Amino acid sequence: MANKTRPPTKTSSRPPTADGDGNPIHNEILLALPPKERDVLFPKLEFMRLKTHHVLHEPGDTLKSAYFPNSGLVSVLSVFSDGKSVEVGLVGKEGFVGLPLVVGFRTAPTRAIAQIEGSVFRVDGDILMRILRQSPILERRLQQFAQIQAMQVTQIAACNRLHEVNERLARWLLMSADRIGSNSVPLTQELIAQMLGTRRSSVTVAAGMLQKAGLIAYTRGDVRIIDRRKLEEATCQCYGIMQRQVREWQAEAE
Repeated sequence: MANKTRPPTKTSSRPPTADGDGNPIHNEILLALPPKERDVLFPKLEFMRLKTHHVLHEPGDTLKSAYFPNSGLVSVLSVFSDGKSVEVGLVGKEGFVGLPLVVGFRTAPTRAIAQIEGSVFRVDGDILMRILRQSPILERRLQQFAQIQAMQVTQIAACNRLHEVNERLARWLLMSADRIGSNSVPLTQELIAQMLGTRRSSVTVAAGMLQKAGLIAYTRGDVRIIDRRKLEEATCQCYGIMQRQVREWQAEAE
């Protein structure tokens, strides 16, 4: 069961490494908050473990909660009337799920689903909106993350339209590895095909090409990056474009 956190016993200028119940904190947005804002937000957070395929929200849902992913990987999917879906975003420990709440919107436009099991810190949507009024650093960091997400959605859309499946697979693996902090991505080819919006047979061929080149090793349910540098060379330019833009914005924000 999920347990509500308790406030830190001491106020410190250094970010805490665990919540009041001893759950390690890895979410980068939470770690970057100043002590005053941590003291307001952290007692309202609830630690939750997510199993694979846990749905955080569906399109059209009222956003009753928001989430700070702590480990694992959350996919943001655009869902169509025939039931098909395609991934338009990835969120890991760098980010946040529930961005419409930051600007006062209450309805989800997409599906958010855990693709790799992990954990999140959940906060009630109404409480978060009240906290944001007295937490300017948190509000700014969430707005900045929203801009990064928008940039990535745009680039991924262009990538899915213009580039070959093997290039898109390499890009997706790199993005996923970045967010989970591991070169081992525990997903099946069927799920990867769904995320890329292509046929499983196409993913099988693309994965085979990357494996034959010595860039990845694939076993059922797990894709492991063997040579990251060469995988970066094998992907399309989209991965590099997104990485450079994020670094530039981060430098501007310092």
